[in-house]
Amino acid sequence: MARDPSRIVGIAELAVSVDPAETLVTYSLGSCIGLSLMDPVAGVGGLLHAMMPVSSMDPGRAAGTPGMFTDTGTLALLKSVFDRGATRANLIAKVAGAANQVDQHDLFRIGERNLMILRRVLWKNDILISAEDCGGAISRTLVLEMATGRTLVKSNGTLRELQ
Repeated sequence: MARDPSRIVGIAELAVSVDPAETLVTYSLGSCIGLSLMDPVAGVGGLLHAMMPVSSMDPGRAAGTPGMFTDTGTLALLKSVFDRGATRANLIAKVAGAANQVDQHDLFRIGERNLMILRRVLWKNDILISAEDCGGAISRTLVLEMATGRTLVKSNGTLRELQ
């Protein structure tokens, strides 16, 4: 039986791969934030699907599930790709999500805060976002193809490369 080359990254999860036959996929990025990191030289990539902006709201949960929060999830993903040989100079960061779906009256602004925290953590680690598809009120799917290093985003039924 053939192995499915896709690995699903669920809500509040992160995954790292060095397998060129693998594709990392995360679905249902509404107000959540999705981060794709790829070092094409080392062949190391990772994907994060974070729900909430800051771990200070529940440090206990953040300790057990760092991917739930943008701040701890981003740091955990960075550590994981660096541990597998990625270098800061070669790292390509792409982002999707941060929509205003759950909170239509813009009361909590979770999507906006997720993106703000993600940018801050990456900036403090000398990593710039090279492409993003964020905001609005649509759900997105984020895909990282390990063989090519391409990051794809699907929204409104259309799959396109995030450039």
